[in-house]
Amino acid sequence: MTVVAIVGNGPEELLADLDSYVDKVDYWIGADRGAFVLAQNKMPIKYAVGDFDSIDEEEKVLIQNSADNYEEYQPEKDETDLEIALLKAFELNPNEIYLFGVTGGRIDHELVNIQLLYLIRNKGIKGVIIDHVNYLELTLPGTYEIIEDERYSNISFIPYTEKVEGITLTGFYYPLTNKTITWGSTRCISNKLSSNSGTFSYDKGILLLIKSRDAIPK
Repeated sequence: MTVVAIVGNGPEELLADLDSYVDKVDYWIGADRGAFVLAQNKMPIKYAVGDFDSIDEEEKVLIQNSADNYEEYQPEKDETDLEIALLKAFELNPNEIYLFGVTGGRIDHELVNIQLLYLIRNKGIKGVIIDHVNYLELTLPGTYEIIEDERYSNISFIPYTEKVEGITLTGFYYPLTNKTITWGSTRCISNKLSSNSGTFSYDKGILLLIKSRDAIPK
C-alpha cells in the first residue's frame, strides 16, 4: 500500500504532529509554505510545488535544497497550490492520501480543501484531512468500522449530498437504524462509541465522517 501526505499552507498551530506519521507515509509533498514546514522539520520531500508567495528567499533556498523535485508556478493560475500538489500525488498511484495544513485560516480555502476529498474518493483513493483537532474522511455508501481513538473521541456524520439515506449506527452511545438525514440536520453531530469499536453504514448519498477532540490540546 502506498501512502502520500501533502502539507499545505494552513496555520501551523493547527498542524498535526507530523513525526507521528513518518512510519505510515511513503512520500511527502509540500504545497507552498507547507514545503518549508517539511524542510524545517527535516522531513523527506518528494515534491515541493506552488507559487511560493508566502515564503522569503532564504526559506525558498532551504526548500530547494531539501526537495527531490522543486516546481515553482506563477501566482496567476487556474489551480490552488494544494490542487497542484494533489495532482502530483495522483502520479504516485497512492492507496491513501493524507492532507495536513489545509484547515484554519481563510474559510474559502478550507471549504474547497474539504471538497477536494470528493476528487480523491472519485479516483478510488482514501483521502483524509488531519489537523490538531480533527480527522475528516469522505465516505461512499457501504459499511465501515470505527475503532476507538482517544485522540478523537467525538464522532460526527455530516451529509455531503442533500440527502443521505439508510444511516445505521451500531456500537455508539446514540445508535440509529435506517434513518435519513439532510443538509442542515444536526442529528448525527457529536456522538461517541459505547465500546472499543462500532460500525456505520448507509445506502444512498455521500457522508462526511468527522472525528474530533473534546478540546484544543496545548
